[in-house]
Amino acid sequence: MDPFKGFPAGELRFTAVPDLFFARLLPQIDSLVELKVTLHFLWVHYRQARQVISFNELLTDETLVQSLALINEDVELTLLQGLNRAVDRGTLLYAGVEDETGSHGLYYLNSERGRQAHAKVQAGEVGVVATSGAEVAPPTQRPNIFELYEDNISLISPIIADELKDAEATYPPEWIEDAFKIAVENNVRKWSYIRAILERMATAGRGDAQEQKETGKPWYTDEEFRELIQH
Repeated sequence: MDPFKGFPAGELRFTAVPDLFFARLLPQIDSLVELKVTLHFLWVHYRQARQVISFNELLTDETLVQSLALINEDVELTLLQGLNRAVDRGTLLYAGVEDETGSHGLYYLNSERGRQAHAKVQAGEVGVVATSGAEVAPPTQRPNIFELYEDNISLISPIIADELKDAEATYPPEWIEDAFKIAVENNVRKWSYIRAILERMATAGRGDAQEQKETGKPWYTDEEFRELIQH
């Protein structure tokens, strides 16, 4: 695996992590699985403002699945181990509930709001929420950035190869795939355009790319577009 090249220029999005995590929890965590699961849970919790996250949702989270697959091919067992350790430590709270679709494992951050939401489910005041019936998606082999470039643009020159290496080390694989798809759909098969899309994702978030695609809004003004395709 190539070393991380650093964060891209521009304003980046950040995820809040309570100071107590670093002062009290991190010194105690001695399991890589628990650390990965805990950090990913915090990321989803704060980025999506979620009080409860189901086991099925975590198990079908592509980023988390790929992360845990580096530790053990049995991602389901590894995830369960990480969650159990986080619950035993008191970082997360667990509630097992059932409805007409079956049994569900729900997890909450052990915060004031998380404890309140957990208590309501335990008391039967609310039903199953935020669960996912999606099938487990095992990690798949993605085409690397060089394959995407040659398949969709042209042969790779030495200068472009260096830029592609930097981009591959900087951005997640799914971002790179999205950027190439957007370029192809807009019939702008130029690396400068793809690079600009990745930079915008880094500042505005990948969700902005999906919104642009769904609404059909242009990514750039006509002047910005002309500037991009000239380079």
